[in-house]
Amino acid sequence: MPKPPLKILLCSPRGFCAGVVRAIDAVEQALKLYGPPVYVRHEIVHNRFVVDGLKAKGAVFVEELDEIPDTAAPVIFSAHGVPKSVPAEAQERNFLAIDATCPLVTKVHREAEIHHRRGREVVLVGHARHPEVVGTMGQLPAGAVTLVETIEDARAFTPRDPEALAFVTQTTLSVDDTREIVDCLRERFPAIVGPHKEDICYATTNRQEAVKRVAPHVEAMIVVGAPNSSNSQRLREVAEREGCRVADLVQRAADIDWDRFGAIASLGITAGASAPEVLVEEIIEAFAARYEVSVETVSTADESVFFPLPRQLRPDAAA
Repeated sequence: MPKPPLKILLCSPRGFCAGVVRAIDAVEQALKLYGPPVYVRHEIVHNRFVVDGLKAKGAVFVEELDEIPDTAAPVIFSAHGVPKSVPAEAQERNFLAIDATCPLVTKVHREAEIHHRRGREVVLVGHARHPEVVGTMGQLPAGAVTLVETIEDARAFTPRDPEALAFVTQTTLSVDDTREIVDCLRERFPAIVGPHKEDICYATTNRQEAVKRVAPHVEAMIVVGAPNSSNSQRLREVAEREGCRVADLVQRAADIDWDRFGAIASLGITAGASAPEVLVEEIIEAFAARYEVSVETVSTADESVFFPLPRQLRPDAAA
């Protein structure tokens, strides 16, 4: 039997962003310079394939520093950022601490600190318990930051002083949802101060724009990414919002629900910022085994952003 035709529209940009590349490279460079083990607090990025690959090379992942024995080995903080209490604890224990926080997350930390120093109450638009949100709230004293997750939260929020108010956002949110929340805050509190430049990172914005371009033209969309990856979940939501009737978040080809993708003629594929390209290729191959596949790339932006490694891992530091 001949295989049915399937047109795949491949979103571009997709997959790794500069912050993820930097974080993964930091673990690999630390392993190269210091040898295993290298300890990493929290998943360096939210992708099981990446984490398992680094484990195989000698990285040891922990959730808290108290899981790490007294050691001279490097201790790396993940790309999502950490509360100030974490580097303080690392210093107290004389760890060789290496901060792989994405520079765009660090920018949000600095913004929140500046607002606090200027006497403003800080509103953080984000998702509770996400490590990036935990890290950002942990830059300031308890009670200094109010988390707003939804438009309902924004409508119900009562500041201490509407004239001394600022907001920052998690970097991996839905651009459209965040705009709705921020517009509500600005309407209710005209004096609220926002970031000089958008907090949602370039990679999140670009990947969502590519999905918006593709989703209306395909019967189904696959987002390659992990369930705990905020930016990947947002891509799936964007596809649904743009009218794609089947939009699934898939970690590996083995996770594809073929009952949902069994009789389609067009498919969109993208990948979250922490998903490697090899997993995209694996999923295309899985469809090629069942369909006569043609692949077309739909590009909405060119990305050339690069972030240097943390200072302790640069060649000049080792010299």
